[in-house]
Amino acid sequence: MTAPLDSITVLDLTHVLAGPFATATLGDLGAHVIKVERPGTGDDTRAFPPFKGEESAYFAGLNHGKLSIALDLKAGADRAIFERLLARADVILENYRPGTMEKLGYGWDTLSARFPRLIYGAVSGFGHTGPEAGKPAYDMVVQARGGVMSITGEEGGPPVRVGASIGDIVAGMYLVQGVLAALLRRDRDGRGAKVDISMLDAQLAIMEHAVAITSVSGNPPGPTGARHPTITPFSTYRAADGFFVIAAGNDALFTKLCAALGLDDLPADPRFASNAARCENVHLLKRLIEAVTLDRPRAHWIAALEAAGVPTGQVQNMAEVLTDPQLLARHMVTEVPARPGGAAFTAAGNPIKMTGLADPAPRGPAPTLDGDRAAVLDWLERD
Repeated sequence: MTAPLDSITVLDLTHVLAGPFATATLGDLGAHVIKVERPGTGDDTRAFPPFKGEESAYFAGLNHGKLSIALDLKAGADRAIFERLLARADVILENYRPGTMEKLGYGWDTLSARFPRLIYGAVSGFGHTGPEAGKPAYDMVVQARGGVMSITGEEGGPPVRVGASIGDIVAGMYLVQGVLAALLRRDRDGRGAKVDISMLDAQLAIMEHAVAITSVSGNPPGPTGARHPTITPFSTYRAADGFFVIAAGNDALFTKLCAALGLDDLPADPRFASNAARCENVHLLKRLIEAVTLDRPRAHWIAALEAAGVPTGQVQNMAEVLTDPQLLARHMVTEVPARPGGAAFTAAGNPIKMTGLADPAPRGPAPTLDGDRAAVLDWLERD
């Protein structure tokens, strides 16, 4: 099978998370990714724990299958190599502070004039325009600025950061979408494009119900714990041995839920007869449900609700996630193979399943810093 991006070469100047996440995705789709790193230290995540021996599991999970060459873009000889790479590349991605590439002589205006088919992708905290374009940012900053932390956590509690680094990861996803759209347009008109992704923009883009509530009511929502702010019952519930979720998103599902729990009178009760009424009485409804569910383990209630057609599932820790039969069947737990003398790592698989794309696709190991210099230079010599 031929992967969809097998003819695409990506120069990856990114580091840490948002950019490497994007280039890892492009690599899983078949792109040839050459990671251009700082001499001496390379990507910061090479020093992030946890480690096997001296190798970072964090780095391996985001950089598997890439080639590494270390280049000092202020040094003449390395700039010459870099410019030969630019002449062969389809895409260049960077996540420096805006203005950095221009200072090096490799900003979009310069590169687009010299390499008109090149697609230039940039991800930064606040984007390349606007009054705060030059400011640095990390995941927590954009989660805070973008409103995510204001709706995360327990009701009445302090703001809470989402446990996964969604400020970086969502921006990386939008970067991939932009690059793919630019490649498609290049097929039509032969011209490259600049893709400018702001981590802050990406946080606002995923705030669906919070935008709707605030724009209609004028009142910004606060945190509601695990429950949905406008649908009930749609939250975590306690069983005898731990937490599970119930997602009864409409009246028909609520009726099925009540039948499965033996609470047949609730659908006709005016306090619970509509979603609006259930939201007004959300805490009372939760107590009534848990008065039943606390008597049996999660497996019992999950089986009963699934039989009734009510969406449900147990709250799993990561050890349970990595052994989940559904995820294993979909090849979502995979291995980053070891280099000779190195360590192998467990990583998430490719969630994009499509015809013509091998699943699981063989993945290469994470590169050593500058470990592929000879291979990259040899590739440049070939037609």
